[in-house]
Amino acid sequence: MKEGFRQAMAWLHTWVGLIFGWLLFAIFLTGTLSYFKDEITHWMQPEVQVHGVDDARSLAVAQAYLERQAPTAARWFITLPDSRDPGLSVMWQDKVDPGKRGNFIQKVLDPVSGQPVQVRESMGGEFFYRFHFQLQMPHPWGRWLSTFAAMVMFVALITGIITHKKIFKDFFTFRPRKGQRSWLDGHNAVGVLVLPFHLMITYSSLVIFMSMVMPAPIVASYGDDTRAFFSEVFPATDNAPALGQPGKLLPLGPMYAQARQQWAGGHVGRVAVNNPGDVNASVNVFRAGSDSVVHDFGSIVSFNGTTGEQVRVSGEPSLPAVIGGSFYGLHMGHFAGPVLRWLYFICGLAGTAMIGSGLVIWLGKRQLKHVKSGVMPFELKLVEVLNIASMSGLMIAIAAFFWANRLLPVSVAERSTWEVQVFFIAWGLSLLHAMLRRGRQGWVEQLSVGALLFVAVPLLNAITTSEHLGVSLARGDWAMAGFDLTCLGSGVFLAWAAWKMQRRAALPSKAEGVPSLKLKPEAH
Repeated sequence: MKEGFRQAMAWLHTWVGLIFGWLLFAIFLTGTLSYFKDEITHWMQPEVQVHGVDDARSLAVAQAYLERQAPTAARWFITLPDSRDPGLSVMWQDKVDPGKRGNFIQKVLDPVSGQPVQVRESMGGEFFYRFHFQLQMPHPWGRWLSTFAAMVMFVALITGIITHKKIFKDFFTFRPRKGQRSWLDGHNAVGVLVLPFHLMITYSSLVIFMSMVMPAPIVASYGDDTRAFFSEVFPATDNAPALGQPGKLLPLGPMYAQARQQWAGGHVGRVAVNNPGDVNASVNVFRAGSDSVVHDFGSIVSFNGTTGEQVRVSGEPSLPAVIGGSFYGLHMGHFAGPVLRWLYFICGLAGTAMIGSGLVIWLGKRQLKHVKSGVMPFELKLVEVLNIASMSGLMIAIAAFFWANRLLPVSVAERSTWEVQVFFIAWGLSLLHAMLRRGRQGWVEQLSVGALLFVAVPLLNAITTSEHLGVSLARGDWAMAGFDLTCLGSGVFLAWAAWKMQRRAALPSKAEGVPSLKLKPEAH
């Protein structure tokens, strides 16, 4: 009975991993890149320079600019520069008739001169973050699909634990140059090494979208008025209405300092000013999500904008909010410093490798059954094509996205949209190539192209901008330099993988596209 149960779990693990493996590979890889989305955005907008300016001066510069450009706006938003995002971002909403929503206008300022920086239009790292849970699909279908994939991933993890009786022993076992057995050993090792991370990331993603996938309790309590539920969970700030009388907004610096003192030195994420030119102006200072593992969505200190009087301090969050905020904070990793963020990144790559190796194992095991006949069934050919395009093809698409950022004219209309289109065009071409060049040669060629594109990113950056490695390293701009160096390392790794593939191709193999085996493949 036990053996039958394990076999059933092995079957479930295998098939859910295959059917959703290609999608999960893309979700995991783009989610992993999202841990450095601010650094990616900085590289993709090299016009934003790094300045060693304190927050008080940056806030004063932003307020002076907004008072000149948008004195009658309905709202201002100010996001201060930090070590990850050097841009001083300001945004305002036009004042329109009651009941209508005004347009938002956003600018990036130089925190020293206070002048707008003409940055190239780009989604930057935000593209990978959005693709990770929306899959570039209309709302809410992308979120539904990615959440369902997360459920499948959770099932695959649990069934994988059940299937492998000696899972921790397998972690210490790796037999190199043994073909499919080496792939299986690697799959087990990366799976066990970061298993707590896999479980945390997968389960927390389900918690984040719990209101979408489990709406029954909300419907039972609030009926069709779901807005009331969100208003209660995330209460809006009680801003004073505009009186229509002109008023003078006080400097925001003292309010900023008072809010930080209220949080015992905590950091400010954003400053919002409502009705800045009115006598009843109000100022809300929002706490940064990086201050704590528990993400508090409602940590705000509010002030009267014309008197400077502290009006309200948000209370302590409820226990359910703390639990939900903990899962959100752990999943997003905003609290992580540089070392922990790199650990998140490495664990994410391990999860991506676990998914990719599982797809390779599934195909290799079944290809062996058709070695003697020399004829591969259509379904195996299809899986082989999808494996190549979903893994090496995705790497090419990511590199093409970065290349498009540097090669597309800065003045081209809808430039950020074109960057995304280049990503999908490159991915589609990789699928076409995989259909024409199946097998090991297809892997070698696509890995080689990906290696060339990534290795050349620092050179492309040096040719098209003045922010090359010599400048960024000397200036201490580690986000810019780290991006170039990471792309260089990624290219070297892909080149090594292509060389290993080509080298194995020179050895006698029992099946096209499958490493030669000396041992009978294990059940998986």
